[in-house]
Amino acid sequence: MPEQQLLKPSEWSYCDYFWADKKDSQGNNTVSGFEILLQKQLKGKQMQKEMAEFVRERIKIEEEYAKNLSKLSQNSLAAQEEGTLGEAWAQLKKSLADEAEVHLKFSSKLQSEVEKPLLNFRENFKKDMKKCDHHIADLRKHLASRYTAVEKARKALTERQKDLEMKTQQLEVKLSNKTEEEIKKARRKSTQAGEWNASAHPSMCFLFLIL
Repeated sequence: MPEQQLLKPSEWSYCDYFWADKKDSQGNNTVSGFEILLQKQLKGKQMQKEMAEFVRERIKIEEEYAKNLSKLSQNSLAAQEEGTLGEAWAQLKKSLADEAEVHLKFSSKLQSEVEKPLLNFRENFKKDMKKCDHHIADLRKHLASRYTAVEKARKALTERQKDLEMKTQQLEVKLSNKTEEEIKKARRKSTQAGEWNASAHPSMCFLFLIL
């Protein structure tokens, strides 16, 4: 199929670069703009899956880090130390416990505010794409039937045109033959009339002399 003409060649437009057909990167085949959008959407499903996996891994890391920090803050090593060093040591372990709590809350936030909405969006996206796929499939069937009907009509029109051309040629030949036949008849009549006049003229002169 020939490449469609751009509707707005002087500017970037959605209708031209997404819905109209365009050449591929090699400039050989034409690519449907709808196919480009569809492939982009299908790649989006994979992208959403990978993003959800990435966030899940980050949550695991945060949870594991918080767990290890909390476990380290409860370690009994050097617990017998007293005085200012003992107080500093206790403060250090408390800061570890506080940091573990921060990372645990952060992992919980990631789960509720990032992972869960992303998974919900992905699930809704699947449902929407499923509806869209059915709708597009129906449209493609309708388009294919229309295309088949157009091709059938085009072939029928071509056949009728050929038949009309053949009949026109036959009629022209027939008219040409008829015209030649009429000319021949007219010539024969003219010749016969001339011969009759030539044979009748002496008799009339003889009658005139007698009178």
